[in-house]
Amino acid sequence: MWNYEKRLQFPVNITSPNAKLAQVIISQYGGPDGEMGASMRYLSQRYATPYREVAAILTDIGTEELAHLEMVATIVHQLTKDLSMEEIEESGFANYYVDHTVGIWPQAAGGVPFNANQFQSKGDIITDLHEDMAAEQKARSTYDNILRLIGDQEVCEPIKFLRAREVVHFQRFGEALRIVQDKLDSRNFYAFNPGFDCNECKM
Repeated sequence: MWNYEKRLQFPVNITSPNAKLAQVIISQYGGPDGEMGASMRYLSQRYATPYREVAAILTDIGTEELAHLEMVATIVHQLTKDLSMEEIEESGFANYYVDHTVGIWPQAAGGVPFNANQFQSKGDIITDLHEDMAAEQKARSTYDNILRLIGDQEVCEPIKFLRAREVVHFQRFGEALRIVQDKLDSRNFYAFNPGFDCNECKM
């Protein structure tokens, strides 16, 4: 159970609509390395972890990713609010507009819709945490790319905040991995037993 505080984690106050930027930034809403996939990944993985402190990290970060999803949606909304039909056509936003008007819909910058195949919940904590660390780096790289395309400081500042949080999440997942490595039974930890323990196999 969560309590929802009705404010953004970082303020978003964009005064100049820009549908071209919105089409790029929306990738962090529903793209392959976006916030929707991140939140679903971590909030799903937490059930299979054998350690409460690691489940707590996954829950904390998964919940924060929901807040980031809200921020990205707000950015896209403010960038596309009150556009004229001429602006929609000139910016290349017409294809999106036909299907969604200016509603928020999860897709990548290339127009590919969100798909659960974009994230994994393997049920193996070593596998999952390595995926999580890689996911945070991919999200950070995507924010780097977005920042290279933005000149508007009103848009840059919340994007910089989101990028910084990806770095923090990467570090926290690294801490979680160390917790797991310290606690995991070495017979079932591939780093110590690459061949796995055949006495446990049934075939």
